[in-house]
Amino acid sequence: MVEETILQHWIFTKFALPFLLIFFIVFGILEKTKIFGSGKQLNALISFVIGAIFVVAVSPKLVVSNLILFLTVALVVMFVALLLWGFLAGEEGLKFEKAPIGLKYFIGIVVVISVLVGLLWATGVEKTFLGNIFDFFFNQPWSSTFWINALFIAVIIIALVLVLKKSK
Repeated sequence: MVEETILQHWIFTKFALPFLLIFFIVFGILEKTKIFGSGKQLNALISFVIGAIFVVAVSPKLVVSNLILFLTVALVVMFVALLLWGFLAGEEGLKFEKAPIGLKYFIGIVVVISVLVGLLWATGVEKTFLGNIFDFFFNQPWSSTFWINALFIAVIIIALVLVLKKSK
């Protein structure tokens, strides 16, 4: 049987944490802006009332809970991306002075793709998501025409870039 800790108890998750979050955010804003003067007691009392009203309302609490969950996941994803970039860049940073300018962009694209694939894998979406994407792009009546046209356009763009680059 799964044991519940104090941090998972409904009083803590449904009331204490949302109240404290809103209380401290509102108190910080009131202290910084000094809307009601520099009285800490008045700012604390107003923050307490707003936090108490917030805890009673269900819908705003759900919105804030979802936003906080999104924020934590986004922070972890950004941390992983920066960690991968740091591994590739090394301690001194990227030293590609003599390398082509596109190398940093290529490494950045590789990091972004790696993070996206990791995110899809971690959420379990890739099993259905990638199959649906593959079917959408490659198993449709229009897909062969689309990919042939895309290939022709890419070749024309590459040729134009090479010709215009040599003419300068």
